[in-house]
Amino acid sequence: MERLVCSSIKIMQIQMPQMAPRAGMLLPGVQNMLQMQQVRHRQTKHWKPEFKRLRKQKFVKIELPNLREKADDISKEEMRSRMKERGVLPPRPWMERPFHISCTGGIFEAYVPPEGDGKKSIISTSGAKQKFEFLEKKSKSLMAVRKIRSYEENFSTDDFGAEAQEIYIAAHTHMAAKEKYKIREFVSERCYPEMMHNVKDKTIHWRFLQSLEPPRVVHARVTEVITKENQFAQVTVRFHTQQMLAIYDRFGRLMHGSEILTKDVLEYVVFEKHISNEYGKWRLHDKIIPDWLPPKQPALITYRIADEPIEETPKELSAGEQQTKQLESGSEQEKEQQQLSTVAATSQQPETTNKPTLAI
Repeated sequence: MERLVCSSIKIMQIQMPQMAPRAGMLLPGVQNMLQMQQVRHRQTKHWKPEFKRLRKQKFVKIELPNLREKADDISKEEMRSRMKERGVLPPRPWMERPFHISCTGGIFEAYVPPEGDGKKSIISTSGAKQKFEFLEKKSKSLMAVRKIRSYEENFSTDDFGAEAQEIYIAAHTHMAAKEKYKIREFVSERCYPEMMHNVKDKTIHWRFLQSLEPPRVVHARVTEVITKENQFAQVTVRFHTQQMLAIYDRFGRLMHGSEILTKDVLEYVVFEKHISNEYGKWRLHDKIIPDWLPPKQPALITYRIADEPIEETPKELSAGEQQTKQLESGSEQEKEQQQLSTVAATSQQPETTNKPTLAI
C-alpha cells in the first residue's frame, strides 16, 4: 500500500510541471485537487524518536531450534561448534553427585573411663592411680585443644562444660517432647536415629534436677576427613548429675523408671563440631559406655495374651456305632493280611535268569 501511495505521489509530481501552463484552463475544483498535498500517517511509529536505538535493542531475535533434526545427522565438528557458541560443556561419560559430610561416623580414639569412677575418692590408692593416668593422656588433648583454638578463638575447656550441659539438657528435652525437627539443632546426624529409636507410642517424662559435680572436659581429639582442610573436633565431657526418668507404654503402664525416685547418673558424652565450617555448631554425637559397666535391666514390655485352645472331650458312642466301627477295623486288618501273603509268595518263587551258554 505504501509503495502505491509513493508511486502515485511521484507521478503527480512529474505531471504537475507539464500541466502547469494548462492549469488556468481547468475548472477551479480540479485546480484545488491538484494543489492538495498528500500526507502519510503511520500509526505504528513512536511519537518520540529520541530513543529509537534503545527501543530497537529491546527486541531480541531468537533462533528457534530445529526439532525435526536428529542428533545422528549432525557431525561431531558441527556439534562442537554449536556447544562452543552456546557455552555448553560437553557431557561426561560418568555421573558425579555432590555430597556433604556434616558429621563423622563414630568416635575416633574414644576415651576409656576409669573403673569405679564416681565411687572412689582421690585420696585412695586406686583414685590416685586414675588421676595419674588422666595426666598422661592429657598431652594429646592439649594439642587438640590448640588446634580447635586455631579455628575458634574463644574456645575454653573451663567454659565449655557449661555450654555442653545446656546442649545436653536441650537435646533430651526435645527427645522427651518428640520434637524431631528442633532436636536436629542439638544432635548430629549419627546420634539422631539412636535417640529417636523406639520413641513412638511411648510417653517419656524426663527432668534434669542438679549437677553433683561440675561438668568437665576429659578428652579432646581433632581429625581430618578426606582432605586436610576438612577438620572435625570431638570433645568428651564428664557429667555427674541427678535425673528423673519415667517411660510409659501406649496403654499408660509404667515400663521403666519412676517419677518419684531420682538417680545419680555418671555419663561420658561426646560432642562434635565441624570446625572447618564457619557456621558449624557443637552438637551431641555419642555416649561412651564402658565395658566394665554392668548390663541394664530390660524394660517391662506389654504383650497380648492369646486365647488358650479349648480341648474337645471325646463323645460316648452308642452300641450300634461301636459295632460298625469294629467291623470297619476288622475289614482293614484282613486287607493288610492279604497284602502280606502276596508279598511272601512272590519272594519264594525261584529267580529265572537268562544266562548265556557256551558252545563246545
